[in-house]
Amino acid sequence: MAIEQLLKNYIPNENTWDEMYDSKSIRRQYGGVFSTLEKLDVENLSNKHRLAGELFMNQGITFTVYNNNEGIERIFPFDIIPRIITGEEWDNLEKGIGQRLKALNMFLRDIYHEQQILNDGVIPAELIASCPDYTREAFGINVPYDIYVHISGIDLIRGADGKFYILEDNLRTPSGVSYMLENREVTKRIFPDMLSRSNVRSVSNYPVLLHEILLELASAQVSKPYIVILTPGIYNSAYYEHTFLARQMGVDLVEGRDLVVDNHKVYTKTTNGLKQVHVIYRRVDDSFLDPLAFKQDSVLGVPGLLSAYRRGNVAIVNAVGNGVADDKAVYTYVPDMIRYYLNEEPILDNVPTYQLSDPDAMQYVFENVRNMVIKNTNQSGGYGMVMGSTISEEEWSKARKEIEKSPRNYIAQPIIQLSTVPCFIDGKIQPRHVDLRPYALYGPSGTKLVPGGLTRVALKEGSLVVNSSQGGGSKDTWIIDTL
Repeated sequence: MAIEQLLKNYIPNENTWDEMYDSKSIRRQYGGVFSTLEKLDVENLSNKHRLAGELFMNQGITFTVYNNNEGIERIFPFDIIPRIITGEEWDNLEKGIGQRLKALNMFLRDIYHEQQILNDGVIPAELIASCPDYTREAFGINVPYDIYVHISGIDLIRGADGKFYILEDNLRTPSGVSYMLENREVTKRIFPDMLSRSNVRSVSNYPVLLHEILLELASAQVSKPYIVILTPGIYNSAYYEHTFLARQMGVDLVEGRDLVVDNHKVYTKTTNGLKQVHVIYRRVDDSFLDPLAFKQDSVLGVPGLLSAYRRGNVAIVNAVGNGVADDKAVYTYVPDMIRYYLNEEPILDNVPTYQLSDPDAMQYVFENVRNMVIKNTNQSGGYGMVMGSTISEEEWSKARKEIEKSPRNYIAQPIIQLSTVPCFIDGKIQPRHVDLRPYALYGPSGTKLVPGGLTRVALKEGSLVVNSSQGGGSKDTWIIDTL
C-alpha cells in the first residue's frame, strides 16, 4: 500500500488542531517529510519501525513503571514519523519560556528571602505556607548568580485554536532529555537522507551547554571544578538518563554513599582518598538530600550536605526548594509573577485553571466534571489525575471524597483536545494526541533552549494521557525553517 492510500485514511478529529493536515492539504512544514515517505510502502515503514525498536532495545533505553505488575522496566515506545514545528513558532516559544523562567527565578529568590510578593498581596501567603514543597530549611540561602532553576522542562500543549499553552512547569529534577537526544540519533539511522535534506535544527549540543553551565556555577577560585551527578541508584525510573548524561558530559555518577561532608565541604571517596566536589547535579528529591535536615531515614542523600550548601561550599543544581514554584496551585499565579517582577504581559498563556480550595471554583468543577481534568498539585507522571470524561461514577464518588478532604491539594483544568500528529501504528498512519516538553538551561549568560524537545504521544486511540508511565510514547521533534 502506497503512502497516498495511507493518507486517504488519515482522518483527524474535526474539533482538534492537526499539525500535519489542515483539512485540505498537508501543511507546508510537512512537505519534505512526505516527499520522502511517498517513496516508501507499508513494508518499508514497518521495517523502519522494527529497526527503531531494536536500536532502543540494544541501547537499553528504558524507563520504570512503579505500579505495573508485569515488571518495572520498559523500553520507551517510539514513533518513527517526526513531529514538526516551524522555526517561527519555535522562536516565539523560546521567548515565552525565557520570560517565564526569568520570573520564576525571581520568585524563588524572593520567596526564600524578602517575600515581597507575599507582602504586596500578589500571591496569598497561606498558599505558600500550605505548600508541602516550600522548604523552610532553604530560607536565607544565597545561591550562585541568584539562579534557582538551572534546568527545566516546560510542558506545552497546542489547543484547537492552534495556539501553544503552558500546561506545567517542571523545575525540580525534570527528566526525559536523554530520550530527546536518543530519538534524534535513532531518526538519523532510519531516515538519514530525510533528516539532512530538511534543514532540521540540531539538539546534539545539549550536554555541552549543560556542562558549561555547571562549570560556571563553581566558585571563581576553583580552576578545575569537580562536577558529579547524584543519582538515587539503579531502581530510579530515570536511571538510564543519569548514566547517559554522565557519559555525555564526562562527569562522575555518584550515589549518596559515595559522598561525605567534612568541615562543611563535600567530598567523594576515591581510591586515592577524598576529592572535593564543587557542583552537584542532583537527581534526588529535596526530602532525601540530607538526613540531618530532611527525612532522617534517607539513605539516598548525604548527611551535612545542606550545611555545605548554605555556606556556599558546593553548588546544587537545581536549587533546594524549587518545588514551591512548580506546585500546580502556584502555577496559576505565574502570569501575575511575570507582570509583578518584569512589568510585562506573558508571551505564552497558561491553561485556564481552577483552584479547588476556592469553594465557588470547586462547585463549578464538580458540576462540570465531565469536561474537566483534576490534578493533584504535587504529583507528576500522570499519577493522581482524574479524567472526568472517562471516570466511572463509582471512581468519581471515591475521588470526590478525597478532594473534599484536602481541596488545597487539587486543581482542575478544562479538558483540552491536544493537537494531533501522524503516527505509524499497526501498519497505518493515524492521528494521535501529543504534548511537548522543551528543555531550557538557565545560566549566568541567560536562558538557552535546544531547538526541539520531547514530544510525548498518547498511543492509545482517543487518549489524551501522554505520560510514559500511563502508556504513552515519544517521537523526534524537528524545528525547521520553512521558506
